[in-house]
Amino acid sequence: MMARAWPALDREISPYTGWRREHLLQVADSLLDGAIRYTSPGGARIAYPGAPGGNGPDVDGLEGFARTFMTAAFRIAGDPVGTSELADRFARGIASGVDSDSSERWPRLEDVGQAKVEAAALALGLHIARDQVWARLDDRARGNVVDYLSGFIGGAYPPSNWAWFRIVVEQFLANVGAEYSASDIDEDFALLDGFEREHGWSSDGSSRAYDHYSGWALRLYPIIWADMVGDDPAWAARATRYRTALDDYLDDSLHLIGADGAPLAQGRSLVYRFATAGPAWAAAFSGASRHDPGLLRRAAIGQVAHFVRQGAPDANGLLTLGWHGAWRDLAQVYSGPGSPHWAAKGLLGIALPPEHPVWTAKERPLPADRGPFVRAISAPGWVASGSADGIVRVVNHGTDHKNEGEYQPDGPLYAKLGYSTATFPVLRGEHVIDPLDQHVGVLREGKASHRSGFARGRVAVLDEATAIASSRSRAHWPLRLAGHADHGHGDAALETELGPWIDIVSVVRGSWEVRFVRVHVDSGASDLTVRIGGWGVTGETGLETRVVPVRGLDRVEVAHVGDVTPLDGDTIVPYALGTVTGDWQIAALSLGVAERTDSPPTVSGAAPSWTIRWGTGSSTHVLPGTWCHTSAHEER
Repeated sequence: MMARAWPALDREISPYTGWRREHLLQVADSLLDGAIRYTSPGGARIAYPGAPGGNGPDVDGLEGFARTFMTAAFRIAGDPVGTSELADRFARGIASGVDSDSSERWPRLEDVGQAKVEAAALALGLHIARDQVWARLDDRARGNVVDYLSGFIGGAYPPSNWAWFRIVVEQFLANVGAEYSASDIDEDFALLDGFEREHGWSSDGSSRAYDHYSGWALRLYPIIWADMVGDDPAWAARATRYRTALDDYLDDSLHLIGADGAPLAQGRSLVYRFATAGPAWAAAFSGASRHDPGLLRRAAIGQVAHFVRQGAPDANGLLTLGWHGAWRDLAQVYSGPGSPHWAAKGLLGIALPPEHPVWTAKERPLPADRGPFVRAISAPGWVASGSADGIVRVVNHGTDHKNEGEYQPDGPLYAKLGYSTATFPVLRGEHVIDPLDQHVGVLREGKASHRSGFARGRVAVLDEATAIASSRSRAHWPLRLAGHADHGHGDAALETELGPWIDIVSVVRGSWEVRFVRVHVDSGASDLTVRIGGWGVTGETGLETRVVPVRGLDRVEVAHVGDVTPLDGDTIVPYALGTVTGDWQIAALSLGVAERTDSPPTVSGAAPSWTIRWGTGSSTHVLPGTWCHTSAHEER
């Protein structure tokens, strides 16, 4: 990964990762060293190599600086004596960036929306390293910083996690004695309160937008803000509520990390990579978490180490637009070369001193380390399952980045029926608009219907090893697209054709899912075909993906769909086909390491009651019709 000598692994205190604090410092130092060659003479812009982002090179330079400054601020805060040169370097860059007479001045917040995002990174870093970086600025530079950040006061922003950007900026202004708007902060909190969901989750906006932003933004910034307000009694109740919400969120999200440290490959902005470690570090940073500090370190370090093992950052200390390596198609339309350095949030732990309990406690196992599990996660409508091979899978019946009844094209990173820590959904090629992997659709002229806008059913644990979830969707086909595809949301349809209702009920145990599918037709059989797509597996990984027809399906085929994911190699997707009967049609699907996967389950019975006999010998009785949502269509 880097030229510096790599510290020896310590399996005594870190039996799962072998990493100590020194390893994370090594990652941070590699990133900071890598930035030097791309830093402008005055230090205000870091122009990482690559094609410009959607906001242009001026914003790219600001973005590169601000996001790298977060890493620098954490590094400085955790070692204020040994980082004086680093503090000088970034203080000089800030002074240049906010100087209106400088040739390296930053785009103003009033003029460019993306500058507001980067302003929050600047404010966060200045707060964390206030005694080292802010203290180095002279009165003129401080006045310029205040003037620059004040461009956010009263400013508009998308109704999303961006509300936290204005809160953090204006709270910093308040803390340094500058003018700010208390009404802005009240307005922002009112918006964010509307995003709160059960068990510590937040949606990133008013739709069913559940992804890593629920953690690395909507649960991390509240902890930084709580640190900013300190012991102010006016905010004590809200700060306590946010700390509790983070712990609640971690109850679920710690189940979404593979034993190899891989995070779930779901949702937008995945180029931020190990920013996924941010929530666990935030819990340690809060000083009030109920989670064991050794577990928090295991979760956070495991995710950073996963990417380091896969070559990110690269040998030059750079984070490219991609997942393990560069894969430009994973970026959003606005992403610039410096965007991936939001990964800095996964390094927050280095701001904590060596004697902090998160560094002295022994690593504790993740759920994926302890063996097979299932967990119902109610807010996003997920069943998470782990298996003996350490892979975590999610069956999705609640997330699509839409609202019920919005019949738009499926976004591949949101509307699939399954996501995992070992696979990626198909993100380019014909099967983006003709969804195949982890999908159920009715075929029209050979193209599958989409499911976005579905009605959620219930999510529940049936016993200690089995869980169930369901949804009902209106089959629909986008006939004419706007042509603005983005992995964050998918393309938009200008014209859509509606089809029949489809019920899907998933019963999950370990690496297997039994998927019940019922397509509602007016009477009896039809000339429609239903297609049930399994897990897509990329490259020679030793993973096995299977779709086993159980009832009402004619055949199984395997599609070789090419280089269509950020993982190395070509992807295959098995799928089953059958003529629509109007009754339950059933398939069993699995993903796992072949030699560690149980034999396929079998299903016996007849509607309405079915018995699943798992490969382990245990049985589950289920009435799938009782789990279906009925408001959109009368139960048959």
